[in-house]
Amino acid sequence: MDMEKTGLPERLPHQDVPRLSTLEKRLLNEYQHGFPLIQEPYAAIAGEMNVSEDVVLEALERLQTLGIVNRIGPVFRPHTVGWSTLAAMHVPQESIEHIASIVSSHPQVNHNYEREHELNLWFVVTALSEEEVMATLGQIAEQTGLEVIDLPMLESFHIDLGFALP
Repeated sequence: MDMEKTGLPERLPHQDVPRLSTLEKRLLNEYQHGFPLIQEPYAAIAGEMNVSEDVVLEALERLQTLGIVNRIGPVFRPHTVGWSTLAAMHVPQESIEHIASIVSSHPQVNHNYEREHELNLWFVVTALSEEEVMATLGQIAEQTGLEVIDLPMLESFHIDLGFALP
């Protein structure tokens, strides 16, 4: 399955996962937290790892190309900067790739994923305001002809999503 066409991540069997370099493993382990919040963060990382900034950028680009990293950026407490919501849809299985590509075509959609559930396509919409989020949900419903279920956050939980790699 092609992620650019469908918006769904390609699932690779464990044995197909490429070997990571020591630098790539260090980048994944050491910068899940504590990413330098300075004007030239990749240069600072390069200095700490004793390589050039270009080498760091190439390693991060490879990790993204391989689908190991899909995003490098901050995570903010919900609704402190802009607005977001989780949404779900019931999509006929034969249309899942097509509908996922429509959902992913909206710049406000962070990611979407298929779930084994009656509501089988889930996605997160983020925008500057609640009104823009709702407008995006409405556009997706109109474009797909399917109901979009808004699942707003009722209670905030902090989950540390750092994963140590061997």
